[in-house]
Amino acid sequence: MTDKNKLSSSLEDYIKTIYLIIKDKQAARAKDIATKLKVNNSSVTGALKVLATRGYINYTPYDLITLTEDGKIYASEIIRKHNTLQTFFIKILCVSPAIAEEAACKMEHNIPSEVLENLVQFVDFIQICPRGGDKLIKGFIRHCEASLITGDCNTCIDICLEELKNKKDIISKKTGAPVLLKDMDKKSFGKLFEIKKSSSASVQFKEINATPGAIVEIIEKTDNEIKIRSKGYILNIRGDEAKNIKIIPYS
Repeated sequence: MTDKNKLSSSLEDYIKTIYLIIKDKQAARAKDIATKLKVNNSSVTGALKVLATRGYINYTPYDLITLTEDGKIYASEIIRKHNTLQTFFIKILCVSPAIAEEAACKMEHNIPSEVLENLVQFVDFIQICPRGGDKLIKGFIRHCEASLITGDCNTCIDICLEELKNKKDIISKKTGAPVLLKDMDKKSFGKLFEIKKSSSASVQFKEINATPGAIVEIIEKTDNEIKIRSKGYILNIRGDEAKNIKIIPYS
């Protein structure tokens, strides 16, 4: 978005809240927004008028509030920033969820797009790279707890080299045969291989510009729905749609 179309942090909180309420209830009311943001009704009314004037919401007093197409795009980008920051803080920096949520809320308004894109790539990289992953992150936790480097670097390097040598066959599997999303395990990673064009899932991936090669993380999985993260966005894929998506799993 251009600086001309940029909203203030306060208005971004409003449009994000409207998006989340609509996602949960299909439509938003002024009182829902006031309750969620813990503000008075007059503040909500003023914000709604500005958002309507800017073309981001459909609003008339005492009626349901909906987002315009521009509003949906703007709100989804804010939420993507929030989710990316929160994921980085929790998974990479090992910050508690409560603090990560608070920090993401403050930083989501100002992070430049270039930084965000690199952050998305870094989170993917650190979790799938054979030199990174959980072991590297756990090592970082130990470093933070000790407040200084206490390890033997030479020993660590020897261990890493040995592990890489033993993982040659695993690494080769990363270019192996794709599997259906429905057959992927929870908390696993993969690379998007193919989506059936006629499926509704293809629309979801198209909206976030996720093309073959994009990293996909399975966050939660039930028989009826699979929640995934890709390119910083979180998508809910219906169980019956998961058979239309092929993933190359990371071992």
